[in-house]
This record gives sequence, C-alpha cells and structure tokens, in this order.
Amino acid sequence: MNTQQQKEVVCWETMRLFVGFDWARDHHDAVAVDGCGQIVLGVSFADTAEGWSQFRQELTRRAGADLSPVAVAVETNNGPAVERLVQTGCGVFPMNPKAAQRYRDRKAPSGGKSDRLDAWSFADALRTDGHGWRCLRAEDPRTQELRLLCRDEIRLIQQRTAFVNQLREALHEYYPAALEAFDDWLCPGAWAFLKAFPTPQALRKAGKRRWETFLHSHRLYRPDSYPRRLEIFGRADAFCGSPAVTRAKSRLATALAGQLQLLEKQLQEYRRAIETLFAEHPDHDVFGFLPGAAAKLGPRLLAEVGEDRERFEDAQSLQCFGGTAPVCVQSGATRWVKFRRGCNKWLRATVYLWAKLSRPQCAWAEAYYQRKRREGKTHACALRCLGQRWLKILWTLWQRRARYDEGLHMKDLVHHGSWSITMP
Repeated sequence: MNTQQQKEVVCWETMRLFVGFDWARDHHDAVAVDGCGQIVLGVSFADTAEGWSQFRQELTRRAGADLSPVAVAVETNNGPAVERLVQTGCGVFPMNPKAAQRYRDRKAPSGGKSDRLDAWSFADALRTDGHGWRCLRAEDPRTQELRLLCRDEIRLIQQRTAFVNQLREALHEYYPAALEAFDDWLCPGAWAFLKAFPTPQALRKAGKRRWETFLHSHRLYRPDSYPRRLEIFGRADAFCGSPAVTRAKSRLATALAGQLQLLEKQLQEYRRAIETLFAEHPDHDVFGFLPGAAAKLGPRLLAEVGEDRERFEDAQSLQCFGGTAPVCVQSGATRWVKFRRGCNKWLRATVYLWAKLSRPQCAWAEAYYQRKRREGKTHACALRCLGQRWLKILWTLWQRRARYDEGLHMKDLVHHGSWSITMP
C-alpha cells in the first residue's frame, strides 16, 4: 500500500465515523465512534467472506451506502485485512506500532489490554489526531507484485543460507575433505559433488578418472585448484567420521544438497519473473541504471520506494523511511544521536548492499566512504552514511523520472566544490 495526503482522499470535517480496527489471523475487532467520541459500534467478526459482509453491513447501517466519510485506523499498512478495508471505500489510516502502544496506555494506564480496548483506543486517537495522518490508497498492481516477489526471493535466499549452514555442519562431522575441497557452498557444483560422492569412502573408491570427469562436466576445473583437489580426494577417507556417524550424516547431507538444488531452481524462476516485471515497469530507467544496483537491487529499491511521487515530500522523509537517517534526541543541554530502528527493514538492507556495491563503480562514493572511515566511523556506519547520500540522489531522480548520469553528478560536485571528488 502507498500513502498520500488524506485531504486528497477525504475531507476530514465531513467524517461521520471513526473506526478502530484490531486485526488478527482468524478474526477482527472493530469499534466505531462518532465526532463526539461516543461509541456507536462494537463488533467482532471472523476473517471470512461472511464476516466481512457483516462488517460492511454494520458500517452501512450507520454511515450510509457511501463509506467514504468513514475513517479506519489500523496498526499495519499492508496485508489482506488492509486490502479488504481499502476495497470497502473507507479511508484507511495506518498507525505506527509504537504510537499505537502509547494510545493504548492513554486509555488504560493500568496496563489492561483486550482486542476491544485496542480498537476503541485506535478509533478515539483517529478522531482526535487523525487529521494529521496519511491515508492509504490502492497500490499499482505491478509495483505490489514486484515488491512481494522481491521479498519472497529474499526469504528464499535466507532459507538457502540456513540450508548451507546445516550442510557445512553435517560435513564437519563426517566429511572434512569436502569442506577442504570446496570453499563456496553456494555453488551448485558443490551440491552435485555430494550427490555423486556422498561419503569419503565412495569418493575414494570412485578413482581419479571419475574425479576428473566430474570436475570437467560441472565446470569446476581450475588449473590452480585442480592438483590440490585431487590430492584431497585421494586422502578423503584418512580423516573422517565413524561408520555410524557417516551413515547418518551422509543421509542428511544428500537431503540438504537435494533441497538446495531445488531451491536454486525456484530462485532462478523468481529472478526471471522479477526481471520481466522490472523491465516492463515505467520507472525501470530510474532504478535500473543506478551504479551498484542495476538488475539485482534495482527491482528491490523500486518495489520498496513505490511509484507514488507524493509519498515522500522530500529526500529526508525517504531517508527516514529507509533507516539511513539517524535519530536525534535532545533534552536540555544534552543531545545525542542514535541508530534509527523504526523504518522499512527491507529498504534499509537493500540500501546497505547498494552502498557497498556502488563503491567500486563510483569514485566519489569510494572517496565518501573512505572519508567517513578516517573520521572514525565503523564500516557499517560509513556505508549507512553513503546510503544516506545515495537516497538523496535517488529521491531527486525519482521525482524527475530521470536516469542517473555519472558525468552530470561529477560536474555538480566540481561546481559545488565537494570533497567527495577528492580521493585520499
């Protein structure tokens, strides 16, 4: 879902009902108050077609067939429940979880909690403070699909990493030679090796001819590593697990190798779908030519930033959303800066990778990073600072619907006398 100024969707003075919506997986609670704060509706319904029909009928009975003068506050900005709320025609206003907790505390200082109490606190907060909130609107289907695909791809990559870690642990127990022969266990050839030679004894028995055939057929032959690998294969059974451990752990290793092969196939299909969708998106050129992002991180950046140019009123709002902008805390004469935790975690991780990969491609980016390191900042902090600068550039390009031009950017740096163009 994307946000826009609520005044573009509804006129706040004409709102008839203010609804607090507490969602769950199997049921939802809603409480509605009028302009004076009086509760006029309290309903709990199942997350089914019949339940949602009941909820809509209750709203219609109190607000009329047109539900546009109904505002709904909910403690999330995406998911099936939010999409169904938008489809009803109501104005949907997402709440920050921390702000939602404060509104709960205001209604129940004793610490009591219930779904109905949460819904009431959201409804009353929307009535009193909602004029300054932003309203959700339906998102472009292409951007929504791209975001879901990119996030699911990341989850699959995390699952692959977990499988690789389990595989390395199993090999450590019974097959040290395999770990010694292959450094990269994200390589499909290493998984195929375990399928072909599941135990040290099977590898030793196969012989040199089969070893050579395997390395050549899986494109693993390298002049520098070939002799070392053959030497390792020849002594694979000299230091390995006991027969019982070997029999048990070899089953686990081959099972994990098979899962990794299947998972890699699915990841390739995801990447093809993402590439196709990204190429067809109107904002492809804005995100597809960013140094360090290109085809891999470009779709993720586009998916999280979205296509609504009114979503972020300035570059700083995008930087806060992406988690690169620090949080300043001041009390009297005391002032300190801390890491921003309330942000879009998907975008923050993507910007971090983008900043890292941009360094070899942009001289100014490398100079900026090195300057921050000399100032005493850690590697991660320096990359966040670089990401902060990249998001400022991205916001400008995004607003103008323009490609990144390295020559033009360097010209601007020279014109403004920026130290970023001076290498140490």
